[in-house]
Amino acid sequence: MWKSLVVAIALTAASGSAFAASAVNKDAETRTLIVTEGGGKTELALAAGETVEFCPNGCFVTLPNGDLEALTGSETVEISGGVARIK
Repeated sequence: MWKSLVVAIALTAASGSAFAASAVNKDAETRTLIVTEGGGKTELALAAGETVEFCPNGCFVTLPNGDLEALTGSETVEISGGVARIK
């Protein structure tokens, strides 16, 4: 019984580190997010219909309208009509 509990806890802990934020571009044109992580900035270009995972340990993201949002790594950024929403 204890062995099963220990295995379950270990699997839960291991799977918890695999989470990352995701971004989906529902527009017909490429949209760009600016991701600030660990002191460095990178541009994340999402082609039309593309979904990507990023930011596994938390980051800041600048949305297409210029808003800056903090992400913990479990959110989804959905871009539609040129507007990004955090879900």
